[in-house]
Amino acid sequence: MPDPHDPLRSLFSEAAASGRARAEAPPVGRIVERGRRAHRRRVAALAAGACLALAGGGAATAVLLPGERPPATPATSPATSPSGSPTGSETAPARTPRPPSTAFPTFPDDGATGPSATSSVPGTSSETAVTPTRRPTDGTSASPR
Repeated sequence: MPDPHDPLRSLFSEAAASGRARAEAPPVGRIVERGRRAHRRRVAALAAGACLALAGGGAATAVLLPGERPPATPATSPATSPSGSPTGSETAPARTPRPPSTAFPTFPDDGATGPSATSSVPGTSSETAVTPTRRPTDGTSASPR
């Protein structure tokens, strides 16, 4: 057991009593200011860390990705010899011409003059003429049944 008459113990007790008597809390404004300052430092450190992580990831990606790739050749290109012409057994496939595109007729307004109601598509015979239908004004369907 500690000795109650210890001189060092009594000096510490006197110092503690003196400190308690003179101690007072700092103003609330100063406490708030310290808290805000600490918060700003934490946010700045977090933002700097995020920027460094993004920059490091971008640099690593740039290093790990392959350099400039050669242009891709089409899948249907014939094999060529060093002279640039196709080899004897391999020739380019014959291309078939595209069918002509279908022209969509224009619909004249009621009472207005315009192209005839029957127009033919280029490249077709007169037997296969395109006949446009007028759009209904009452909201019903005008498709043939």
